[in-house]
Amino acid sequence: MITDECIFCKIIKGSIKADIIGETETALAFKDIKPQADTHVLVIPKLHIASTRELNQSNIVYLSEMIFLSNKIADKEGILNSGYRWIVNTGDHGGQTVDHLHLHLLGGRQMLWPPG
Repeated sequence: MITDECIFCKIIKGSIKADIIGETETALAFKDIKPQADTHVLVIPKLHIASTRELNQSNIVYLSEMIFLSNKIADKEGILNSGYRWIVNTGDHGGQTVDHLHLHLLGGRQMLWPPG
């Protein structure tokens, strides 16, 4: 279910504009407004799932679709072969700032290890 308070739900509904670069029936991808790499895309489910803690048998397909879409975007962005990073933050200590499941797709530069 889409909520009225969630910024990502507002993007899904079209009441907040975003630079959308990919979409499936159940997932939406748009450019991050504060990019941390040449390619920095957020991929979200079109269903409000607050975090990975809410994933279950009935909604796990949304995560699969997010991953599938992020691979298509990595190919489109020209980073599929050079490499990229997926980041999914969960909870305060995990760095989650928006309570809507989202995958960061980062690429176009050398990623460092360990992160954060």
